[in-house]
Amino acid sequence: MLKFIDLFAGIGGFRLAFESVGTKCVFSAEIDKHACSTYESNFGDYPLCDVSKLKPSDMPDFDILCAGFPCQPFSIAGQRKGFCDTRGTLFFDIERIIQAKQPQAFILENVKGLVNHDKGNTLKVIIDTLEQKLDYKVFYQVLNSKDYGVPQNRERIYIIGFKDKEVDFKFPNKLDKKVDLNSILDPNPIGSEISDIAKFNVRHNLKEHKKYNKIKDNPLLLAYEIRKSRTTFRYDSLSPTLTAKMGTGGNNVPVLVNQMRKLTTRECLRIQGFPDSYKIEHNKAQSYKQIGNSVSVPVVRLLAESIVNDF
Repeated sequence: MLKFIDLFAGIGGFRLAFESVGTKCVFSAEIDKHACSTYESNFGDYPLCDVSKLKPSDMPDFDILCAGFPCQPFSIAGQRKGFCDTRGTLFFDIERIIQAKQPQAFILENVKGLVNHDKGNTLKVIIDTLEQKLDYKVFYQVLNSKDYGVPQNRERIYIIGFKDKEVDFKFPNKLDKKVDLNSILDPNPIGSEISDIAKFNVRHNLKEHKKYNKIKDNPLLLAYEIRKSRTTFRYDSLSPTLTAKMGTGGNNVPVLVNQMRKLTTRECLRIQGFPDSYKIEHNKAQSYKQIGNSVSVPVVRLLAESIVNDF
């Protein structure tokens, strides 16, 4: 059985995906204690660990390294500082672990902003490091979760590498099947109320929207990034990208306009492709943050299948 490690594990999206294709997790690491508690509830492991302080000699051997390494240096939502080389960044820790342990393959995930950050130089540093310094054959592509059976507009770059230079990895084709929000909504949601101020801001900004008459009666109309001066709306039966900002306040959790309620954590988990059996604290700020930080499980599962089939 192929073995993998789960770095920057979050709440275990990579683990769910890779275990579903018959591989075994032998090590996991996550620095956020709230995410660790959720991870433990679902997998029985408490992975509290600072990856930057990990010694490869203390880790078991493994075949595949999985890492959704922190995206803030490259996200348009952050300051986009990036890096000039890998030193001083968490990618450096991925680099040194790969160099020491020599896994047969790896999969890394990050925001789409990594592609054009610093005019492409940041991505070039990463790819050059993986190919030239670590001697892996590397494939990368931006995938949108909405094209793979996930009702969410979520673009992420996936970087996949193999020790075997003969591997000709293919990213999965887009799926014909589309999933819309209506299929994942709770008929009787609990604890999804929003404030009167949020309701006012949604209604006010909706009336000012240039497509007001066209979208106002859409049963799946969503509002997000709710502010007094401006609110963003989505009306195509897809969720906007769920982000960690959801954990910083109700204004950042998508709101169903006609129901005047926010999406529940269960609904957000479904939007990310987690099963209903997955355990998480209901409608807590930290839960929303953890979900926004996670990966779209169905996308990673397709990638995991392709990686495993190339062994």
